[in-house]
Amino acid sequence: MKVLGIDIGGTGIKAAIVDTKTGELITERHRIPTPKPALPKSVSKVIKEMVNHFDWKGTVGCCFPTIVVDGVCKHPGNLHSDWVNVKIDKLFKKECGNTFYVSNDADLAGFSEIKFGAGKKVKGKVIVVTIGTGIGSGLFYNGKLIPNVELGRILHTNGEIIELNCSDSARKRDELSLSEWAKRFDFFLNYVKVLHTPSLFILGGGISKKFDRFKEHLTVEVPVEVAKFKNNAGIIGAAIFAEKNHKK
Repeated sequence: MKVLGIDIGGTGIKAAIVDTKTGELITERHRIPTPKPALPKSVSKVIKEMVNHFDWKGTVGCCFPTIVVDGVCKHPGNLHSDWVNVKIDKLFKKECGNTFYVSNDADLAGFSEIKFGAGKKVKGKVIVVTIGTGIGSGLFYNGKLIPNVELGRILHTNGEIIELNCSDSARKRDELSLSEWAKRFDFFLNYVKVLHTPSLFILGGGISKKFDRFKEHLTVEVPVEVAKFKNNAGIIGAAIFAEKNHKK
């Protein structure tokens, strides 16, 4: 089945048409900057622009960068507070006419990695961590998703939420070298290890492409692998999620 997958991030909105049987992108990925401020109306217009770019008439899967329950945004994350309690799938359908299936971005990135990528057939707990504007997290146990586990929002020892210290946007904000940033991120991984005792961490997001340049600074005693689909994992997972729910 071919499905348009869209990944909404704090800085960019990315999309491609996906073959859900193989996990392959069958078009070039298209990216549009996330509007500032990221209000529901302005984001929905970018989603329509994206759908029109692909001249897409069918089902759409969509990653959203915060807690989503039955298509409803429950926390603004790194977007705008106006999103809280918005029925995202209904809003996008009204704007575009297509049927949308929307869920948390890290959860959906995890779908692609569990089905086709680094987490395939891994037993026990697998935690997918997406590193970008914030820190997203998807938790799977024996291949089954436990949704909306927002590990980026646990408190750091300085009293702030931890993603403000170790996201990729924090690295850029504080002008950190990769080694300096990796030590902060390693603190996060070790903290999560105590909380969840995972069998595997899978890292996604743009900075995952630089893994070979910072992996030596990670001390966590849990295997760490890069997402097979890197920054496309969300797009692919969104398409898989839409196909799965469209069949129900």
